[in-house]
Amino acid sequence: MSRPPLEVADIVRCAGQAFLERSRKWISWHHQKVLLAITRCRTAALGGHRDQCSDCGHSAISYNSCRNRHCPKCQDNARQHWLQARERELLPVSYVHVVFTLPRAFAPLALQNKRLIYNLLFHASAETLLQIARDPRHLGAEIGFFSVLHTWDQRLQHHPHVHCVLAAGGLAPDHSRWISSRRSFFLPIKVLSRVFRGKFIAGLKTAFQSGALQFHGHLLPLAEPLALASWLRPLFRHDWVVYSKRPFGGPEHVLRYLGAYTHRVAISNHRLVALADGSVTFRWRDSAHGNKKRLMTLPVDEFLRRFLLHLLPRGFMRIRNFGFLANRRRAEFLPLCSRLLQPSDQPAADATSSPLPIHSLWQCPICGGTMHVVERLSAAQLLLRSPPHLSRCAA
Repeated sequence: MSRPPLEVADIVRCAGQAFLERSRKWISWHHQKVLLAITRCRTAALGGHRDQCSDCGHSAISYNSCRNRHCPKCQDNARQHWLQARERELLPVSYVHVVFTLPRAFAPLALQNKRLIYNLLFHASAETLLQIARDPRHLGAEIGFFSVLHTWDQRLQHHPHVHCVLAAGGLAPDHSRWISSRRSFFLPIKVLSRVFRGKFIAGLKTAFQSGALQFHGHLLPLAEPLALASWLRPLFRHDWVVYSKRPFGGPEHVLRYLGAYTHRVAISNHRLVALADGSVTFRWRDSAHGNKKRLMTLPVDEFLRRFLLHLLPRGFMRIRNFGFLANRRRAEFLPLCSRLLQPSDQPAADATSSPLPIHSLWQCPICGGTMHVVERLSAAQLLLRSPPHLSRCAA
């Protein structure tokens, strides 16, 4: 993919310092560290390496990536590595995409309690899926899935939600067979919505009673039990948004599908249109009007403020596995699922067979061969060399 004409790094270089000066009241070192990493990514400041093609001998110098998970330029390689690691875990069944969304009223509270609210969102949504799937009235099976946290909408506003990708079926309670869901239906949306709502609010109340929930600024009055109960009451009267796509494609489609969700950041460089007159223009998709493509222009300070809303707490895991895909159970139950799904007239797949080949993340631009690192270069060494051509830059 060609380099976009405008990048988040360009915006930070042009307006970042002035933005920091005007935002001293709330900006933290974590915010500054991310902005610094983005501006240094794939520049001589981080050093680089010389790569050589194993086939034709073509050589090129590349600058190093910052590898910050909030950097728009660093996520493609991370996505490829993650998808390659997941390739062997896909089962020969259809998959389902379910999204659990918090009501917008929770956004300010989530910003003041990111780690707590995001953890609660993960656990409430996962427990809801596991509980409803185990119910004999619905599926009656133990399912496995992974969840990915997103905290933004198309306009960069704070909008916490979790994407869950599940195999359309699960293990019978006695682990003797695989139970498949119906082709056009997985689990009842209304039931998922109400159970999710109950679990999330119950967890929120528990956190409040233990003193783990923090309130600042305009939310300070909610620190009183009666005020919090009054604030939650109308939220409990409405169904919360849970979206479920009909079961789609098998494992050959899933990897492509997953790539759109697993390693996204708040905005990609390819959505940026212009930086002019102190404003940033970017593309967004209007889901309320048939996903029509629109343009939005924001003052640069507001653009950077919205971008920084979506920084995750240090060490926070935004991709998690549940059910028979949970880390402590995967080694035992994935081979079992594969055996139960194997046609009886075919030999069972060997769970200990060699892994699928790992494809090179950077191919030679001349012959398509594999590029290998042959020399590491420090920032000082790169100053003595001419800069690499932009089209040859790679992580």
